[in-house]
Amino acid sequence: MARKSDFGKGIDWQLVFIYLLLVFMGWLNIYAAVYNESHQSIFDFTQRYGMQLIWIAAALVLAIFILAIDSKFFYVFAYPLYAISIVLLVAVLIFGKEVNGARSWIFIGKLGGIQPSEFAKVAVVLALAKLVSVYGFTFNKISSYFRVGAILALPMGLIMIQPDAGSVLVFFALTLMLYREGMSGWILVIMVFAVVLFVTSLKLGVLVVAIGVLVMSLVALWLIIRKTSLVVGVASGFVLLTVGIYYLGQIARLPITLFVAGVVSAAAISPIALYHAYKSKMLSLLMIVIFFFTSVGFSYSVNYIFNNVLEQHHRDRIEDLLGIASDPLGWGYNLHQSKVAIGSGGFFGKGYLQGTQTKFNFVPEQSTDFIFCTVGEEWGFLGSLTIIGLLFFFLSEFSDLRNDKNRLSQECMAMVFSPFSFFMWL
Repeated sequence: MARKSDFGKGIDWQLVFIYLLLVFMGWLNIYAAVYNESHQSIFDFTQRYGMQLIWIAAALVLAIFILAIDSKFFYVFAYPLYAISIVLLVAVLIFGKEVNGARSWIFIGKLGGIQPSEFAKVAVVLALAKLVSVYGFTFNKISSYFRVGAILALPMGLIMIQPDAGSVLVFFALTLMLYREGMSGWILVIMVFAVVLFVTSLKLGVLVVAIGVLVMSLVALWLIIRKTSLVVGVASGFVLLTVGIYYLGQIARLPITLFVAGVVSAAAISPIALYHAYKSKMLSLLMIVIFFFTSVGFSYSVNYIFNNVLEQHHRDRIEDLLGIASDPLGWGYNLHQSKVAIGSGGFFGKGYLQGTQTKFNFVPEQSTDFIFCTVGEEWGFLGSLTIIGLLFFFLSEFSDLRNDKNRLSQECMAMVFSPFSFFMWL
């Protein structure tokens, strides 16, 4: 008896329709971004939009092929594919060619080049999908977090060595999928708080951040013990000790800043807090101490991360976004022109193929990195809102999917499409 095919079983066709609609709209905007009157046909395969259509067709064929494959294939080969991707990431560090400051490409003769980090993204998704689909897996165990962390950390570390910070950031999108699988929401809270610390440290400085963290710690302490006099006493003692250490350093001509003096004071006071936490069995008091030192330590490391880990164009864009620095005619030209293009579209836009910023090439890389400028200029606020609304609905539809432990291929497809399709327009 022939085995009944389960092709298409469990597919959310509404989700597929939104995805295809976004792809189609993206293709139209690529055509608008590089429109040339001498090549008016959208099916001209000598142009970028024609080649994009070929890639879209190839992707659809690949998607159908993946859906047709027995789900056991993904279960069996998830870890081997992950291992192969790790080998490729190591190989690119040895045999790869440096492009734009990153050793992230392996060139194979006349066939062109491959970027192992792109394959690693899919391999990591497959490995995570297999892990969370194993019977008995739960995020209620600390060991589960270590296993997930190990799968993520190895490729992210190898990619960071290249260095390619942009690709590493993409992996953080997987935390949304892991949250859907049962990961604690506190992980997302910590990640958001880390971003806030990073931004405020750059914008306001580590001293201001340390003061803010201290105030938050004191408020948390008051909420736990409900003794105002004790909290005021701790705060007063901390301030007096900090000022004393600072001025002693000035007298002794030691390079002690207020930040360093504050950290030394906190280190001196914390043993008392830890002893009290141990005697009274107050775990929350221990968590406050850990929160303070972790937050302050991370804030202090921000400058090093910013100057030594991020690439120059990342630093430029962050500084421009935060208003720390501006160079509209130099490194900030692309971002400045993109804002002009989007803003010039108004509410309804200038009309399809009518964008002046687009036609006269004011925005470099407009068909790739800055494709949204075409949407903003020609489709206006209404069109931009439509695109963002579709992306939001796409993610919300995905979040309504339910696990099917016997259909691992669908889980893999969902985990692949949801985080990485989101970046299709960015």
